[in-house]
Amino acid sequence: MIVIYGVREKLNPIKAILSDVVHGCMQTELGMPEDKRGHRFIPLEREDFYYPSGRSDAYTVIEINMMSGRKPETQKSLIKALFQEIESQLHIAPIDIEITIKEQAPYQWGFRGITGDEVTDLTYKVNV
Repeated sequence: MIVIYGVREKLNPIKAILSDVVHGCMQTELGMPEDKRGHRFIPLEREDFYYPSGRSDAYTVIEINMMSGRKPETQKSLIKALFQEIESQLHIAPIDIEITIKEQAPYQWGFRGITGDEVTDLTYKVNV
């Protein structure tokens, strides 16, 4: 699951394109299938979103929640691809993008009535 935060006036108009960019990077870098898009957008009022100095109202936070297992170089490749593609396709400078990857053990995930360590039919690999 991916959660994306930003200033409402800046985030709302780009949600669909940003979702496509993020998912494209997830497919390319992690091998995620087309139908595994779990994005949540949290548009905030300007007065509810404090961010570091030197950033613009385009400042966007992307939190990527995933089961543990991806190699550090795979995760770094994903982060770098996101910076590049967001800048290229949405013209948001890397200084205005913050990305965090939060890993949880498979047993800490619950979906389809089971935990992640019990699933046997994933259509993608976690250990990449």
